[in-house]
Amino acid sequence: MATGYRICCLTKNKSNPAYVGAQIAAGRLAENLGCALTGASPDTPDDLEEQREILVRAIDSRPDAILIAPVHTSALDPELQKAKDAGIPLFYFVAHSALVTPECFVTSNNYDLALEAARHLFENLGGHGRIGLIEGSPQSPTSAPRTKGFCDAAAEYPGISIALREVGHYQRSGGKEAMKRILERDRQLDGLLAANDAMALGALDELGETEASMPVVGMNAMPEAIEAIRLGRMLATVSFDAPALVCTALMAAVRLLDGEAIPERIELPAEVIGRENCAAWDCAYEERPLPSWNAALR
Repeated sequence: MATGYRICCLTKNKSNPAYVGAQIAAGRLAENLGCALTGASPDTPDDLEEQREILVRAIDSRPDAILIAPVHTSALDPELQKAKDAGIPLFYFVAHSALVTPECFVTSNNYDLALEAARHLFENLGGHGRIGLIEGSPQSPTSAPRTKGFCDAAAEYPGISIALREVGHYQRSGGKEAMKRILERDRQLDGLLAANDAMALGALDELGETEASMPVVGMNAMPEAIEAIRLGRMLATVSFDAPALVCTALMAAVRLLDGEAIPERIELPAEVIGRENCAAWDCAYEERPLPSWNAALR
């Protein structure tokens, strides 16, 4: 494997710990692989124009490859196409452009993960209950399939209803505000589904302040969410694991630059994580095992 490649890693924000963890993991793996990694994110969460400026600067620096989780499915297409025209390989993770094809897209199945997360909550409730739902950012390509997965799972259970829906923009503060709005309208809910752990933790912040209680399920397997599960504050999460996704994209980039064939799409498996199996995930991002290429291709 060749070394010395210059890689840019662009995420959506610095406020969602999942993306902080992604940059940490990518940096650790890049060091192991002998690559020089430059990470960057908008200061304003998911800000399109900031990410556009960051992407333009990355292209101008002429790296050997760009890893990116774009904040929008099409708005960055001119810049992404400029990267391709300049001969810079693109690798998407978490989210993707609908039109500008990358060398590889690394993801997990958002719909299936949401389906399994919701089923876990509904089974915990015995198949009966009124559920609150906190959705992600409307512009994010991950949000709609997660919401659909939650709602389709609810349709499988005659005793389950999605009573209230709010948007939390994938941010902890957004989850807290969404939970506040939900509780102002109805304090008799039996459970909560949040489209990521940051919003789930924000919801728990609000529940703690109002002395309300209900089982909460999130997504991302963030360390603080795992701790909340271990302590019994949160029911479960799902391992839509941004650090594993970006590391797999980085490994794909290095293989391509070494002249090896790589898949156009890699879909990582994931699992529902509850109190019974959270021990393996109960550590900081800096201490989590880095994924292997062979495991990613299983």
